[in-house]
Amino acid sequence: MKVIIPVAGIGSKLRPHTHTQPKALVPVAGKPILSHIIDQQLIQGADDFIFIIGYLGDKIEGYVRSRYPKLRASFVVQEPRRGTGHAVWTARDYVRSGDELLIILGDTIVDFDLKAIRNYPHSALGIKKVSDPRQFGVAEVNDEGLIIRVKEKPAIPKSNFALVGVYYIRESDLLFNSLGEIHKKQESDSDEFSLTDAIEIMLAKGIRFCSFITGNWFDCGNKESLLLTNATLLKRMGKDLREYSFPDSIIIQPTVIGTNCRINNSIIGPDVSIDENTIIESSIISNSIIGSYSHISTAVLHHSIIGSDASLKGLSQSLNIGDSTEIDFS
Repeated sequence: MKVIIPVAGIGSKLRPHTHTQPKALVPVAGKPILSHIIDQQLIQGADDFIFIIGYLGDKIEGYVRSRYPKLRASFVVQEPRRGTGHAVWTARDYVRSGDELLIILGDTIVDFDLKAIRNYPHSALGIKKVSDPRQFGVAEVNDEGLIIRVKEKPAIPKSNFALVGVYYIRESDLLFNSLGEIHKKQESDSDEFSLTDAIEIMLAKGIRFCSFITGNWFDCGNKESLLLTNATLLKRMGKDLREYSFPDSIIIQPTVIGTNCRINNSIIGPDVSIDENTIIESSIISNSIIGSYSHISTAVLHHSIIGSDASLKGLSQSLNIGDSTEIDFS
């Protein structure tokens, strides 16, 4: 089985952080989004990965090769970037005829049981009920749990089951043929097409898709969802969190702090993730994500994301500032 992870997008909703790093490498609960995805699949037995890279793709490849040196990994450049369907289609030469596929979107952390899914009699799509499905691919499901229709971001949804970005495909040959059909029909080289479009074709040709209800689904596409994901994952880590001791400081759990950090005269937590080699002095920080090699002094932060190599002094506010930023409010 091949695991395909599209991570070529520019992550415009997470700017300014994605000006200098790909969205999949934005940290949450102590490690990048991409690491949460890879680690989950390694635990479940997956061992052959294809990463679809594009924007700042060299950073994705460098991170995976250094963090997972023994991982069987291929890297495919999607250029131009024309949607999720096009992203998967670019991997066609890396998949053997008859291979099973597990496709996981690279900005989504989803709880699911891979072994159970592989025991299904058909291909399968992950779904979850949402209050407003218009911003997602939408699946219509019959009484037997089979998917009968899918539609990408419909103006008038006929179901409140959103596709969560996990696709288990048995018929990989037909999937790539369907994606190829769509690609040939595009009037412009800049037209985008989604993976959902190909699944619609497969359904029309009689391929059956089971549905599976996912557990936690974290869509890390913007600041609000990223902070919510960070807080939820930290709480879930529970007893696995380290106990920290820093001079004249209070650390309120759940909080995760990277290696080689210096924290003095501060109150940190709850729901805080701090990356490595960061210095925090005389500050109060809660519900926030702080990047590596940053320096924060005499600040009160809540509901904030601070990028790597950032410098901040003297502020009580909610912020969303990117890498290599320097702010002095003193």
